[in-house]
Amino acid sequence: MKKPFTGRHMTMVMIGGFGIVIAVNFFMATLATGGFSGVVVKNSYVASQDFNGWLDQAEAQEALGWKIATSRTGDGTVRVAMQEVPEDIVLTAIARRPLGEPERRDITFVGSPATGFQSVEPLPDGRWLLRLSAIAGKHQWRSESELQ
Repeated sequence: MKKPFTGRHMTMVMIGGFGIVIAVNFFMATLATGGFSGVVVKNSYVASQDFNGWLDQAEAQEALGWKIATSRTGDGTVRVAMQEVPEDIVLTAIARRPLGEPERRDITFVGSPATGFQSVEPLPDGRWLLRLSAIAGKHQWRSESELQ
């Protein structure tokens, strides 16, 4: 004997269906906020007009052949290792939090290209985006990397 489809069954179907939709939405929102580390521009049309210039700058930067790598030490300081860079290089950096409460720190380095550079002060724990700029004469090298 088949049982009739009642209001209780319909309620369970509705709760189950909406529960799945809500769970998927929360999951997708968590992935979106945890993975976004981009920069939002004020005017995307104006930024698009500069795009070809940015590509030219990137090609010029690659042609320099400079090899620069960043890492974070156990005590939280930022270490920058360099290869094939001029001795008169000037290194600057800004660290910012990619999400959450806005926090930004200017980083001061000590050292040289031969021995590597190390930040004077450590960064607090957590996720940071590091914007690194190396300038020697008329040549510029810039990058953005994530530090954990």
